[in-house]
Amino acid sequence: MTDIIDFSVFYDRACERKGGEAAMRSMLPEVVSDKELAKITDDRVLSLMTRCIFRAGFVWQIIDRKWPQFEEAFSGFVPLYWQQVPPERLEELAQDERIVRNFQKIVTVPVNARMIVEVSEEHESFGQFLANWPHDDQVGLLMFLKKNGARLGGNTGQYLLRMLGWDGFVCASDMLTALRNYNLLDASPTSQKGLKQIQTAINHWHQETGLPRSHISRILSYSVG
Repeated sequence: MTDIIDFSVFYDRACERKGGEAAMRSMLPEVVSDKELAKITDDRVLSLMTRCIFRAGFVWQIIDRKWPQFEEAFSGFVPLYWQQVPPERLEELAQDERIVRNFQKIVTVPVNARMIVEVSEEHESFGQFLANWPHDDQVGLLMFLKKNGARLGGNTGQYLLRMLGWDGFVCASDMLTALRNYNLLDASPTSQKGLKQIQTAINHWHQETGLPRSHISRILSYSVG
């Protein structure tokens, strides 16, 4: 990688492309404080995990419209129940017309429920675990989710963190293009090397600007075109 350029290059271009600074900033994702993260209940974490998993490779709008029915079908996503759910319950869900009946995705729920329960036993809640995790090491957190959860690798884990309000990047195609245009990414963004290159650049710009990392990630995307 080459030297990291001043972030104002991307910021100014994003403002120009999105109709001015105020308009651009109004489109940036919400970031919650660590205190707010710690208050997120485990059932909401499991719900969002499952939502991101079902969204992956599917039309997001369909999943979002059906989500109240998913909540009913999965009885509110209580991890203590789903970590030891009987196989017959999963088979019933595979026939439940209230949800998208993808059995490979349905069976991720008990796996991820067990991860949440185990983490909560050590950290009081999964939200507290996320609040404690340093934001300059998103790569480590993504590796944890991939190793200990089900179908949380790739962009799914990144979108999960974004939906929870954890301050981190998402490897959107335009964001990756912006980095490649300035020789800041020369490895696959799905590899640890590529993710670490992305993390290094975004951590640098966070120190330079004081902007949240999720805002930097989105502004990079807006700067392309």
